[in-house]
Amino acid sequence: MPQNLDWLRRGTVEIFPQSSDSQGETATLEDILTNTNRPLRVKLGIDPTAGDIHLGHSIPIRKLRAFQDAGHTAVLIIGDFTARIGDPTGKSETRQQLTVEQVQEYAKTYLEQVRPILDFDTPGRLEVRYNSEWLSQLDLNKILELLSTMTVGQMLEKEGFDLRFKKQNPIFLHEFMYPLMQGYDSVAVEADVELGGTDQKFNIAVGRDLQRHFGQKPQFGLLLPILIGTDGVQKMSKSLGNYIGLSEHPNNKYQKLQAIPDNLLRQYFELLTNLPLEQLPENPREQQKLLAGEIVTQYHGEIAAQEAKIAAESAGQAGSIPEFSLMAVEFPARLSSILNGSGLCKSGGEGRRKIQEGGVRLDGEKVTDPEVTYRSADELKGKVLQLGKKNFVRLV
Repeated sequence: MPQNLDWLRRGTVEIFPQSSDSQGETATLEDILTNTNRPLRVKLGIDPTAGDIHLGHSIPIRKLRAFQDAGHTAVLIIGDFTARIGDPTGKSETRQQLTVEQVQEYAKTYLEQVRPILDFDTPGRLEVRYNSEWLSQLDLNKILELLSTMTVGQMLEKEGFDLRFKKQNPIFLHEFMYPLMQGYDSVAVEADVELGGTDQKFNIAVGRDLQRHFGQKPQFGLLLPILIGTDGVQKMSKSLGNYIGLSEHPNNKYQKLQAIPDNLLRQYFELLTNLPLEQLPENPREQQKLLAGEIVTQYHGEIAAQEAKIAAESAGQAGSIPEFSLMAVEFPARLSSILNGSGLCKSGGEGRRKIQEGGVRLDGEKVTDPEVTYRSADELKGKVLQLGKKNFVRLV
């Protein structure tokens, strides 16, 4: 195992605990990584609550790969049970509960999307687990035991719950179960380390408490930053339209990345690539091109990255995609009409024909229904509409 821990610290916001705590733990994670004679079990849980993963989600997955490369065992937990509740973190209201069928459908795509990041081939480097394996088996006695490990006051210290309680927004009892079940995942897989965004500190700490309760050595928590989206203001989010999906078409991905605001470039390089930060070009425009090429190569290969670069240059797009205002559209509207209104097609009939021929993509996903209709601009804002390989427009 490599003794240089630069890979661990890169992009890391916090590792806890860092010194002795009330339980008498004195070793730090750095100490254990340097002196251990066995691979650590490093946990990352992802809940399949939607069909797509974006670059913001990839940050802890990339750190999980760094642990794999350092000789440790990645334990990727697909939260097919916890997804049915939904993580209440950062939510001002109760999440809509998903059906078993919805979760299973979303889960199918997750492994394929993370395959370019993780090492699936080296023996002993990856365990993929579904938490329904143990959570669906909990009986009432075990559930009561879990509930007895935390008070209502402790639960209300969780930021989202505290805010909702003060505003007298309803908090349902099943939501209190989410941190406990997510924490019990750490017990089930005997995690040494858990990865998560900075918003997951409470959940990871619950996992430490439950491991102590069940007689295990508590895990370390490693927190990573939340990625700012392509708008340069808010966190990357599909609902805000400022995201770059892992499964997006390479041309789309390249176009969005070469338009990243200058003030975000260093963070994107640090969190989304392994390139040495001290060797980046000084010119921000060159940095944007390097970033776009590097990330498209990661997910689609060098040939696709070269093709995406050529498409961008031949279209004469100097770092940005032409925009089309959805205010000019009367909703509900067919996509074929939007193709016409945006200038990508000369008529709605041509738009329908191009869709039937398979030449139209929306945020990288091929559209096949020539009659597909959208009810409002909210369904389309921020998305990139593409005709062929070289014609793009961003819907705003």
